[in-house]
Amino acid sequence: MTHPHRHESHPKIISRLNRANGHLSAVIRMIEEGKPCREVAQQLQAVESALRNAKQTLIHDHMDHCLEEGTLEEQRAELKAISRYL
Repeated sequence: MTHPHRHESHPKIISRLNRANGHLSAVIRMIEEGKPCREVAQQLQAVESALRNAKQTLIHDHMDHCLEEGTLEEQRAELKAISRYL
């Protein structure tokens, strides 16, 4: 059985994702209520920003803690694999 993969940054990432989820729910409500496009676009920007920040934190944490294992070739391969998501 595989052990859970957790880092100290994960609660912070979860918080950012919950914030993005709240913004996304607000965007859906705004569209359903016929709010102005400019206001909807502003909220969508907030969703994108929260997701981008969560992704960056996760990837940077992975680079700091998970690239220490394996051979140099394996580390490079892992860095290339994860960097495609930046």
